[in-house]
Amino acid sequence: MHKKIRLLIIISIIGLLALSLIQGYLINNTYKLKKDVFISETKSAISRLDDLSPNLDTINDLWQAHFLNLVADYYIAKINKKQVLAGLNSFTDSINNLYISKYQGELKKKKIGYDLKFQKVVNTIILIDSLGIKNDTLFTSKKATAFHLLGDKFSQEKGHKVSSSLWLTDHTFERVVNGKIKSNTFNLQFQTEDRMNIDGWEKIVLGRMASLLIISFFIFLLVFGLLYYSIKSFITQKKIADIKTDFVNNITHELKTPLSTLTLATRMLQRNDEIATSENAKNIVNTIERQNIRLQKLIDQVLNNSLGYQEIKLNKELVNTEDYLNIILDDFQLSLDSKSIIFHKNINLNKQINIDKFYFTTAILNILENAVKYGKDNLEISVSANTNANFEVAIKDNGIGIPKKEIPFLFDKFYRVGNTEIHNVKGLGLGLFYANQIIKAHKGIISVESYLDKGTIFTIKIPFV
Repeated sequence: MHKKIRLLIIISIIGLLALSLIQGYLINNTYKLKKDVFISETKSAISRLDDLSPNLDTINDLWQAHFLNLVADYYIAKINKKQVLAGLNSFTDSINNLYISKYQGELKKKKIGYDLKFQKVVNTIILIDSLGIKNDTLFTSKKATAFHLLGDKFSQEKGHKVSSSLWLTDHTFERVVNGKIKSNTFNLQFQTEDRMNIDGWEKIVLGRMASLLIISFFIFLLVFGLLYYSIKSFITQKKIADIKTDFVNNITHELKTPLSTLTLATRMLQRNDEIATSENAKNIVNTIERQNIRLQKLIDQVLNNSLGYQEIKLNKELVNTEDYLNIILDDFQLSLDSKSIIFHKNINLNKQINIDKFYFTTAILNILENAVKYGKDNLEISVSANTNANFEVAIKDNGIGIPKKEIPFLFDKFYRVGNTEIHNVKGLGLGLFYANQIIKAHKGIISVESYLDKGTIFTIKIPFV
């Protein structure tokens, strides 16, 4: 049994861990979904903000005009690529604080509700040959880190892409070359990417999940608590059951010792010549002997009631079904004090069955005794039997009946029907439990049909094989 308890605890722990993993997996998926929704909402709120704001648009015009002049100088070979990028970087640095200030002002108008950083980076700068012969790449992020243009500075890993834009322009400019004013035109492709960084976005997402996390936590505690309580209760009940079993075994053992002495003394009295010649004394000693035997059988029955049907060892023998049942019923009628109980027998069998006579008789008698205990005035008991597919015995009475809700528990150990009228009858709630264990040991079944104030029918079916 201890192995079964350990196995139950291990299975329960595995089940709890599996439930925790599933719950963790679902929470993680919900977290990712909430994160994606949050990022998407923020992107939608600030998308193209710098292009649609007049203040930011003015600043963009400034750096674009300066950059076009730098590219024009590069186009006539006045400066090189590094000087173009350095000149652009120097100019945007000079106006960057103003840009950040204006951008944060636009964010306040949007009422975002949390701190947000924004930056614009350059991915590619390409001079496009008008003849399509050869393009000149001034910068590409494929060969270097994205070029910071405007806004807050943070690493690419900490940011989220908001949008990308492509600036295509054909720019015509004039420069003095060799003392003459010369007009030139170039086509420019300038690709940028807008990125954002939200301080503490993890806390914001978790805050939106607060109710889910709290509910999940309490559900976990509830399941853990119920599991702990169930296992603890199971172990406690097992200990109580063991104590009951030990008590029954010990008390029956202690009772058997004086009974053995009483048996020996009774036999000695029966051999005494004086008692043998005295009819009254002989009757008294015989009465003591019968009650002694009955008491020993009752103790054996209580001891056996602690056994399950798997532990009952049957000593089967072939018996004639009709003769066997008639003997049981005749002996039972003789043992009754009341003469008002009417018996009806419908037993016309001529077949043999392999059963343990002692145990099967005990099962039949327990049911009959219940019928008498819980009977009423003018009690009638009907016993019928047939040997069609199985050896079937039906015991019917017209007693007080059993409530329908109590029937599923009739064969539980120590169970007694919850009726004050019924509890006026003495008993331990072991008779039907023991009868059921005996029938199960014979590979049979016992069923009950009962109606209040109309009576009860117990049906026993035992296979011939």
